Amino acid sequence: MIESQDRVEQFQREIADMKLRNPATSRDRIWLGIGIALLIAGVVLAVIAYPMSHSTTNPLQQNDAITLALAGIVSAVVGAALFLRYSIASFLRFWLARLIYEQKAQTDRLLEAAGGDHKPPS
Repeated sequence: MIESQDRVEQFQREIADMKLRNPATSRDRIWLGIGIALLIAGVVLAVIAYPMSHSTTNPLQQNDAITLALAGIVSAVVGAALFLRYSIASFLRFWLARLIYEQKAQTDRLLEAAGGDHKPPS
């Protein structure tokens, strides 16, 4: 258990040495929020534009409503793309860090089993 705590502390030091930006305080969160807002706003615009297009017989107002609905759909698609991009990026960042940690632990176990006296480079 103590060895695993030492490994976690060593992993945290190595991450700090890489000088990676903290994803919690970065622009990724802002873009994720923008994606969610665009997605919601797009759906609302499309829903509002539908009754507008059927409430009148004036073709100019109907064309305006159709244009508004299309803008809402485009906004929803762009928002969904932003949301997916930044949520998947966050997940993959965590996954990659965990993969690196597990591979390093496996390599250390293999070296220990092979030689016993070999110490991994620091």
